Amino acid sequence: MEEPSPSLDQEAILLLFPHLAKGAMPPPSSSSFQGYRDGDCSSSCGRKGRYKVSLFPGLSEKENEYCLLSVSCSLLWLSFPTQTLQAGHSDFRRIFVLGIGFFTLCFLMTSLGGQFSAKRLGDSPFTIRTEVMGALESRGVLRRMSDMLELLMKRMDILARLENGTDFHKGNEALFPLDRLQPAAGLMERIQAIAQNVSDIAIKVDQILRNSLMNAKMGDGRRDQCEVPRDPKYPDCAGKVEWMRARWTSDPCYAFFGVDGTECSFLIYLSEVEWFCPPLPWRNQTAAPSPPPLPRAQAAFRSDLAPLLELVGTGKESLSFMKKRIRHLAQQWLRAARRLEQKLKGRQGDQKHILIHIGFLTEESGDVFSPRVLKGGPLGEMVQWADILAALFLLGHSLKVTVSLKELQSNLGVPPGRGNCPLTNPLPFDLIYTDYHGLQQMKQHMGLSFKKYRCRVRVIDTFGTEPAYNHEEYATLRGFRTNWGYWNLHPSQFMTMFPHTPDNSFMGFVSEELNQTERQRIKSSKVSSMAVVYGKEASIWKLQGKEKFLTILNKYMEIHGTVYYETQRPPEVPAFVKNHGLLPQHEFQQLLRKAKLFIGFGFPYEGPAPLEAIANGCVFLQARFNPPHSSLNHEFFRGKPTSREVSSQHPYAEDFIGKPHVWTVDYNNSEEFEAAIKTILRTQVDPYLPYEYTCEGMLERIHAYIQHQDFCTMPSPPPPAKAQSPAMQSPPSPLALSPNATHLVWSPSARRDPHAWPPADSLQVWLSEGQHACTETCRRHGLVCEPTFFRFLNKKEVFLQLSITCDSTEYEMNHLYPAVAENVHECYLQKEPLLFSCAGHNTKYRRLCPCRDYREGQVALCRDCL
Repeated sequence: MEEPSPSLDQEAILLLFPHLAKGAMPPPSSSSFQGYRDGDCSSSCGRKGRYKVSLFPGLSEKENEYCLLSVSCSLLWLSFPTQTLQAGHSDFRRIFVLGIGFFTLCFLMTSLGGQFSAKRLGDSPFTIRTEVMGALESRGVLRRMSDMLELLMKRMDILARLENGTDFHKGNEALFPLDRLQPAAGLMERIQAIAQNVSDIAIKVDQILRNSLMNAKMGDGRRDQCEVPRDPKYPDCAGKVEWMRARWTSDPCYAFFGVDGTECSFLIYLSEVEWFCPPLPWRNQTAAPSPPPLPRAQAAFRSDLAPLLELVGTGKESLSFMKKRIRHLAQQWLRAARRLEQKLKGRQGDQKHILIHIGFLTEESGDVFSPRVLKGGPLGEMVQWADILAALFLLGHSLKVTVSLKELQSNLGVPPGRGNCPLTNPLPFDLIYTDYHGLQQMKQHMGLSFKKYRCRVRVIDTFGTEPAYNHEEYATLRGFRTNWGYWNLHPSQFMTMFPHTPDNSFMGFVSEELNQTERQRIKSSKVSSMAVVYGKEASIWKLQGKEKFLTILNKYMEIHGTVYYETQRPPEVPAFVKNHGLLPQHEFQQLLRKAKLFIGFGFPYEGPAPLEAIANGCVFLQARFNPPHSSLNHEFFRGKPTSREVSSQHPYAEDFIGKPHVWTVDYNNSEEFEAAIKTILRTQVDPYLPYEYTCEGMLERIHAYIQHQDFCTMPSPPPPAKAQSPAMQSPPSPLALSPNATHLVWSPSARRDPHAWPPADSLQVWLSEGQHACTETCRRHGLVCEPTFFRFLNKKEVFLQLSITCDSTEYEMNHLYPAVAENVHECYLQKEPLLFSCAGHNTKYRRLCPCRDYREGQVALCRDCL
């Protein structure tokens, strides 16, 4: 059977796009035309997936759909027989006019798209991109489009002759009054003129592309003759060029930076945008001298928080919560800022440009917190972020706040594409405060710039990240599995809610302070028999074993709850508990000011509420965990980048506050629990708030971090050597044995670096017991572990000063080193500075521990650190 000849629209499509299989586009039918009559061109023109091919090289899939729609609508009009046109379908012309307009747009986009700088992705369906075709392919498509326009012009001649007929407009005048349109002959002349102009443009663009290619070859002289340089200083160059050959089209950002598929464009990119290849000698390397940097403005304390509220923005319940908190504490913040300003006596330092990107509030991360703000969800992270914003702003720094990925990309200067290329300009921020979600987003979109600028990042990290989980190679080799680690940051770049991990920096938050009048009023209004349960989510009340100790508590006290519930589904709380429902913050504060006891069920861990309760004159009663909870035995901690063992619901309250404000008991021991309740009823306590959780304490701490922490120019210890000649012996140790010969201190005769922070003379070196980490060792001596000082301990001479015999000394990667295995007289020094860690212990080793003193009420700072 003879194969039917292709229709006009098929011929035209195959002429334009010969890579389509013959017969791929069936001839139009009456049903397909009915789709156009009903205003649904998409039903037959490819918008619903009929042709899933890229007809217009260099345009996105969405752009190809629009262009295919315009071409198909135009071709459909051309394919109708003369009899159909004579029947009076004047709406065909309108379909065609629309189609030719879109077709012209697609033509211009396809031919000129590569000549323009790309816009940010996602601006519109017709965003001009730079991932376009090469010159030869472009000219070929232009020729096909020119041929297509000639076909259109021929078909218009037929229509123009039909227009002269007397019966052409009959039948559809009522539906499409012709007085809305210009006269038919005039319309056809205009369409023909447009088509002729576009055809002329095709010829001109073809000439431009030819000249551009010739000029590029002549101008560079070696444009397609580049050879990969063999330079031992750039060992990865050849491999990166090979990768670019195969993958340069995988991300539009490469075309944005001028990569066009030629060998020379690869080398230009890899030497001038990235840094894997040496500069090309034939490239013009002379750049205009950059103007000298402008003098830094001095940071000045601010006296008004209203502009900060504008910076925070709107649109999310979480942002509304944070702004309410800032407004509520505004006067306390302002008073604290004035006090610190007087304390610093003008030593404020330079103003920093700071980006604050709250990643967990972005839509891309799921933003699970905002919908739960009004339903009893966790507020600890938002409390902390609100306080960080207030502190940074009052300290006088310039802030940008983002809660969306698009804003992050815009502020960083991310090039269009999928995130494989560096930033378009140097990073405009001195510091970036973000969280783990934001850190991941930055890594995905900054390309190599992330590695370059990651030293400026500060990660707000509630539970902390220990060095063993942070070092990617070590964690992988030793099995420290985590969902959040492997970042290879300096451990002090992680900033925690409580000072439980000395390897990290303690950021904290603030609790509301009471003046003397409020303190007296609270003491006089306390109801000694009233207890409030810690926890707003109904799931907390489902913990097993609570009935036993609640029954004991109910014998002595009236129990109140603040559990969120919906009217049709009341929470499962015992009948003797008076549930107030979820309370606004100020009403919750009033409840705490009446209550005698604030009791925890063991969860949530380490939240801000216990400190608020203690600050309002409550006693906090919590459960002791035996064995301690950790990633090894508790689901909540599994996957978190820490091996820390949590001995109670709130270890900070247990270790740093303690009795009479905090009682930690075994809830499974009824006698111990009941005895604690009786003692608490007889005990009078005053409201108490540690200084480090006041507004002034947090301002003081953040100011010190900003002025002194610099992870981009960190001092590094000398590289380890297996053997040293006498002429290369290391300098004498700056440490000296203490008068009682129990530990080492900084020698009075040793040179002190005035820029070192913390000051080295606050250092004490102690030898741990086998079952103790350095964190515990320092605490037992009334000190805190300071990992910055490990570099002074990581020497064989330190073992000798402590009278430790070392039959052998080895450098290895181990988060417990420097340490000694006393039973075999083997000493170990740390090979990888990122693994210096206060955390971790092993009965095999006694560790060398760097300890320091601290300011009263401010464990993050040594006595001379401010």
